[in-house]
Amino acid sequence: MKTQKSGLSLVVLIMGILSFFSAGNASAQEKKQIVRLAKLVIDSAHVESYKVLLKEGIETAVRVEPGVLTLYAVSEKEQPTHFTILEIYADSTAYRSHLQTPHFIKYKTRTKDMIKSLELVETVPLVPKMKIK
Repeated sequence: MKTQKSGLSLVVLIMGILSFFSAGNASAQEKKQIVRLAKLVIDSAHVESYKVLLKEGIETAVRVEPGVLTLYAVSEKEQPTHFTILEIYADSTAYRSHLQTPHFIKYKTRTKDMIKSLELVETVPLVPKMKIK
């Protein structure tokens, strides 16, 4: 646990330092983007059901919402109940619109009893022009 906390602290420190030096280089469009990490812990009895609902919601959002630039989810090898989702929205309007979509409401409604904890971490991209292939 101590290694995980110290590793996380180091990542946060590095992100802060690098974002300080790169913040002035971001374009106006990129400054409007919402980039966050959603960190979730899922009840172990519901991990497989959660994965199905998450996959469906992500695939739909990326396919039909132009303002959803990236939704990329991973689970931890050592702790398969721990998920992190990288979320990138074009701007706050795109994010608010996403929250009102039928597929997001379905995901939120069906997973609410599966999620033991949720933390939303606002971030600053270190390489703002980098595209995910």
